[in-house]
Amino acid sequence: MIILGLSGALNHDPSAALLIDGEIVAAAEEERFIRDKHAKNRMPLEAARFCLAHAGVDARQVDLVAFPYAPVSLWSPARWHYAKRYWYAPDRAIDALLNGNRRFRRNRKRVIEAGERLGIDWQRTQFVPVEHHLAHASSAYHLSGFEGKTAILGVDGKGEYATTFFGWGENGRIHKIKEFYDPDSIGGVYGAITEYLGFEMLDGEYKVMGMAPYGDATKYDLSGLMRVTPGGDLEVDTRYVNTVGLRRYKEDGVGFYFSPKLVEWLGPRRQGDVADEPYIHYAASMQALFEEVCLELIEHHLGDIIRDTGRLAFAGGGALNVKLNQRILKLPGLKQLFVQPASGDSGTSLGAATWLAVERGDTVQPMTHVYLGPSYSNAECQAAIEARSEPLEWRRLDDVTGETAALLAAGNPVAWFQGRMEFGPRALGGRSILGCPSSPGIADRINEQIKFRERWRPFCPSILDRVAPDMIQTDHPAPYMTITFDVAENWKDRVPEVVHEDGTARVQIVNVSTHPRYYALLEEMERLTGNGVVLNTSLNRRGEPMVCSPEDALNMFFGSDLQYLVLEDLLVTKVGAGTAGSSGERDARGSAH
Repeated sequence: MIILGLSGALNHDPSAALLIDGEIVAAAEEERFIRDKHAKNRMPLEAARFCLAHAGVDARQVDLVAFPYAPVSLWSPARWHYAKRYWYAPDRAIDALLNGNRRFRRNRKRVIEAGERLGIDWQRTQFVPVEHHLAHASSAYHLSGFEGKTAILGVDGKGEYATTFFGWGENGRIHKIKEFYDPDSIGGVYGAITEYLGFEMLDGEYKVMGMAPYGDATKYDLSGLMRVTPGGDLEVDTRYVNTVGLRRYKEDGVGFYFSPKLVEWLGPRRQGDVADEPYIHYAASMQALFEEVCLELIEHHLGDIIRDTGRLAFAGGGALNVKLNQRILKLPGLKQLFVQPASGDSGTSLGAATWLAVERGDTVQPMTHVYLGPSYSNAECQAAIEARSEPLEWRRLDDVTGETAALLAAGNPVAWFQGRMEFGPRALGGRSILGCPSSPGIADRINEQIKFRERWRPFCPSILDRVAPDMIQTDHPAPYMTITFDVAENWKDRVPEVVHEDGTARVQIVNVSTHPRYYALLEEMERLTGNGVVLNTSLNRRGEPMVCSPEDALNMFFGSDLQYLVLEDLLVTKVGAGTAGSSGERDARGSAH
């Protein structure tokens, strides 16, 4: 059975995923192809075209299109809860009751139109809507590879109306225990404070998380923004956050998800890039509140299941909060935690497809890697290089990992473009900027001269699997940079450029079977520096999506201070940069290598 998952109902992060007989064949975000971060208000046309082309599937062969957004019955508590809680905006409340599925109808029309542009035959292919939070739940549970009963958690801004999901899975079936509905959203509160702290909601939450360790959570008490009731419900104070209509704070005609009352309480909304007081303390307090509320709700709704089974599968935008995941991993009785690497809404195309696959009788294969996007041959990379007008030098490397490791060990940042592009927000050795984590100042240099981002933002390490037990003192899998770990004291001075302010690191543990060349590079780094570790950040500049093609990589290369770019087997350098072992260099006008 061929199932195409298409996301984009919430007007951001559209993506496509293709399953054939329960196996993930391809998945990609639209932003990577159209070069527009988050691809707002777009449908995943280019991502879907890639998935179909990669699999050699004609659009008319698709059996089912799964879409992670569904109609919600008037008899569901969701629409009534929304209307009751937004009583102060009667137009919103009445609309939820009388016309509560208008967004679904609009999005269904957009999917049908997109399918027609792709060449899908809607007389043959069935369109199947899947509840947004069921898609998140499926993306975690069905792809975890866990056997036996498993607790399932979904923390998000919101889908149709639901914001948070608690449930369990067994024998392939997902069972709901509890859902919360808008405006009672943990992720919504975090997003509102993200906006207050000067970042963009649905993009800057990880910046708040990165800022938090520089502050003191005890200096300001934000606990009044949301609370857990004795019965295990969540209540958000909409006088301050998760606001709509006239209750929203506005600047230059733009409304935010917090109110003027919040500004009266905490002071002016933060501006600029500096991590300063009191905003670092607000970030710390928000992070602490987020963790405590989530952990309290997990205990209330899933604690018994976790202690009974030892397993938890987690998805939704909140699952990208790696500090929360570190604390979840320490819960009593928890032995296995799977965090969907594409936990945000881009991952719902995959989740909708897996949920539908199980419903229709396919056995879904576990997710073992995220290298699900396009790849490019040496010939394609060479053609992209030769099309450039900028002065450059390039050559084919005889020893890709050895020569790249020599550049890194000499203190140079290197752009690393290898194999299939990653699915999800993390660069995991496919589209990365790498550095040597023992080289003083390498993180500041990449932040300031290459990524052009806030200098207080941390960088993460990719490490050999055999290094993990010593460096982060665990043998728990961590292949996707979704969990932070405490770095052992004897490693903090060895790799200081990837240890955050609070002594933790968001680690990618690399396995030879999933990315042999990246593993070999880490082994070379171990040989040269004594540490099987590299600093790894995504290959993009601030405000841009991760690169997809060789052309994208070259654009980023010439738009930054990068001096070295490894495109598959080819090393590109800026004229005058010099290379390790540089004999035999040719410029872009030289003959084919």
